[in-house]
Amino acid sequence: MTGPGGPEDVLASALRSGLPSLLEGLLGSRDHGRVLVTGWFSFLDGEVTAGDVLAQRAVAAALERLHVVHDTAWSPGFAPGALTLDTAVPSDYRQLLFVCGPLHGEQIASLHQRYASCRRVAVGVSVVERDDAAVGGFDRILERDGPDGGHLLDLATAAPATLPTPVVGVALTHGQGEYRDRRLHDEVAATVLPWLVGKNCARIDADTRLAYGDWRHCATPDQYLSLLGRLDLVITDRLHGLVLALRAGVPALAVDPVRGGAKVTAQARLLHWPAVLPGESVSVQLLDRWWDWCCSSDGTAAARRRSDLLRAAREGPGPSVLSQ
Repeated sequence: MTGPGGPEDVLASALRSGLPSLLEGLLGSRDHGRVLVTGWFSFLDGEVTAGDVLAQRAVAAALERLHVVHDTAWSPGFAPGALTLDTAVPSDYRQLLFVCGPLHGEQIASLHQRYASCRRVAVGVSVVERDDAAVGGFDRILERDGPDGGHLLDLATAAPATLPTPVVGVALTHGQGEYRDRRLHDEVAATVLPWLVGKNCARIDADTRLAYGDWRHCATPDQYLSLLGRLDLVITDRLHGLVLALRAGVPALAVDPVRGGAKVTAQARLLHWPAVLPGESVSVQLLDRWWDWCCSSDGTAAARRRSDLLRAAREGPGPSVLSQ
C-alpha cells in the first residue's frame, strides 16, 4: 500500500488543481478577450487523433467554466463546414491557444505569422527542441513533457465524460465468385459501408479470415471468438460472420449478398434469426430498422438465447434446427 505523500497522493493533488485554474494563469489578465483554440486538428494536412479531440474538449469545457469567449478552428477535411484557420480572421481574436501535440514544423510556424497580432499560448504540448521556431513563437507554454521530463498530465485525461457507443465489428466479403451472376457483394458493400459511416459507433474490422504473422488478423478461431465476444453488434454478409456472432451471443445484422438468397439466409432460417436482409432489396431504411432492434435489449436477449441453445447443443445431443 502506498502511504501518505506517495504517487497516488501526488496525482490526486495534481488532478484537484484543475485545468480551469491552469488556463486562467496561462491566459493572463481577467480580460482574456476572444480566444481561438487550435491544434493539429486545425491543419488541413494535420492528423486528427482521438487524444487531440479529447484535449480540445477539455480545454473548451474549462474555458466555458471561466466564461471565456472562444472558437475552435478545425481542419476542413475532418469537420466540413466548421470554422477553419482560413475563415478565422486574426483581428477577431485577442489570443490564440494551441492545444496538445508536438510543437514543431512549418504548420505551427505559419500560425505565428498569420496570428502575429494575437497573444499566442500553448498548453498540454510536447517540446522536442527548445530552439525550434515553432516553440519560440509562443508567448507562454505549459508543456506536458520536454527534454527534462514530464510536467503536466495529458489534457485528454481531463475531457468531460462521454456516453459509450456500440462497438461494431464489420465482416464483409468481396469474393465468392462461385455465385457468378447472382453476386451482389459489391452492391451490398456500396450501401452498407456509407450507411455505417453515419452511425455513431466504434467500428472495427472483424474479418473472419485467419492469418499467422499478420497482427491485423486473428491467428486462431479462439482468438476470433474472443474478439466477437467483446463486440456489441456484428455487421456482416458472411455465413460465419452471422453464426459465430450468435455463438458468441452478439446480435448480427446480416445481408445475404447472393441474389435469391443462399447460405446466409439458410443459416438464419435454421437459427430463427430475423435480422437478415436480402441483398437485392437492402436499403438504409431497412438497415436502420434492424440496427435499432439489434442494439435494443430485445435484440441482445435474442442473440444470447441463440448462444445458450448452441452451447447446449455442443454439450449434448441437441436439435439441428433451433427453436425460438
